[in-house]
Amino acid sequence: MRDDAVLVTGGAGFLGSHLCTRLVREKYDVLCVDNFYTGTKRNIAGLLDAANFELMRHDVTFSLYVEVDQIYNLACPASPVHYQFDPVQTTKTSVHGAINMLGLAKRVKARILQASTSEVYGDPVVHPQKEDYWGHVNPVGLRSCYDEGKRCAETLMFDYYRQHALEIKVARIFNTYGPNMHPNDGRVISNFIVQALKGEPITLYGDGSQTRSFCYVDDLIDGLIRLMLSPADFIGPVNLGNPGEYTIRQLAEEVLRLTGSRSKLTFKPLPSDDPVRRCPDITLAQSQLNWKPTVPLEDGLKETIAYFRVLLEES
Repeated sequence: MRDDAVLVTGGAGFLGSHLCTRLVREKYDVLCVDNFYTGTKRNIAGLLDAANFELMRHDVTFSLYVEVDQIYNLACPASPVHYQFDPVQTTKTSVHGAINMLGLAKRVKARILQASTSEVYGDPVVHPQKEDYWGHVNPVGLRSCYDEGKRCAETLMFDYYRQHALEIKVARIFNTYGPNMHPNDGRVISNFIVQALKGEPITLYGDGSQTRSFCYVDDLIDGLIRLMLSPADFIGPVNLGNPGEYTIRQLAEEVLRLTGSRSKLTFKPLPSDDPVRRCPDITLAQSQLNWKPTVPLEDGLKETIAYFRVLLEES
């Protein structure tokens, strides 16, 4: 058992559950905190009997008093369907949650990693996106509760770093996929796979020419841990994502091929403020963390499809 105690907020969510699993496997003492708004106990069921794992139901918009050495602040609904359902609570989770976790980190002198997002770049006019790009965000749009909430959380991290000499790390996470995704989260990969497996039409927004980059969850978790363990003077922000760029239509056709589905493509209007292009420049992560994604899209999709096949059979 390691001496380090690690807090993972949002630990029963998609990314959080994979992070908890990895940390438990590496013998950290892990405290998983989640209010189960989007996270599920199913995601961390395999950890509940581990001696170095503890689960606590808690909302990060309220103060938390625990003793830990590291904090991964992942708590926040991350898909448009979920974060737009209660936009005020989404902003509170990002902003109040960051304040509370920073307060905890200050009290116990813990290192804290903020899970930020590529959404801080908005609908970018710079491509690919580098960390020194300030973004092109609509502050009053439907997505702004998430975009601006995460931007404010970054501000708070850096202000605590400058004002209180707190050890911080800021990761800007690009599209990530894999097992434990919520089947109804509205994200493009889960949408396409579920629709394909059910034989329903594959819904594309716009003409399908908009692009995204897709990082398999195992690669992303490796990047987060490398960032947390990096030297104290490297604080970020740092892009974590896969620079391989695909159109949404290419993704849909690949899902159809891998599932063997006969679903047809159907097209709907592009949602408000939906980015046309999204792709990370990961030069900084490569040079500072010796990190880059290694899982090809086809391999990651196969694992994700297998997960959803089982999930749909059980439901």
